[in-house]
Amino acid sequence: MARQDPLANKVALVTASTDGIGFAIARRLARDGAHVVVSSRKQHNVDRAVAALQGEGLSVTGTVCHVGKAEDRERLVATAVNLHGGIDILISNAAVNPFFGNLMDVTEEVWDKGLGPYNVSKTALLGLTKNLARELDQRNIRVNCLHQDSLRLASAKCFGWTRQGRRALKKSCR
Repeated sequence: MARQDPLANKVALVTASTDGIGFAIARRLARDGAHVVVSSRKQHNVDRAVAALQGEGLSVTGTVCHVGKAEDRERLVATAVNLHGGIDILISNAAVNPFFGNLMDVTEEVWDKGLGPYNVSKTALLGLTKNLARELDQRNIRVNCLHQDSLRLASAKCFGWTRQGRRALKKSCR
């Protein structure tokens, strides 16, 4: 028998949660009973997501947050704390990938702006997650890391990546 509202009275904060994977995570958490705070860099995205989820009868609020800006991060956390008294679940979904294409074609400017840190951070995130999981296990805190295949992301469509193209790429990598 499934538990009803397993996240009742929990507060979840989800970055980059007005579309795609982040929106799906926010919806699932809210359907499981959590009070969810969504965020996006653009107010109209926040408004649209909050309206959609509240329209389903879910407990959702939101605020603008560019995770690269300290004041936005502070406002996001303050929103959750002021409205709900704290944060029980944090989903860090925001990411930036400043370049798509052949790495040999990357300019130094693009590398400095984020490609290097982006790739390094994705690799480091796996190690960080493993270490935090070990350390926080003693406090009964679970730490997880999900990594979506970039060819399956909604943003892949912007670059003309089709299902057929993904299959061809996978086949060529074997």
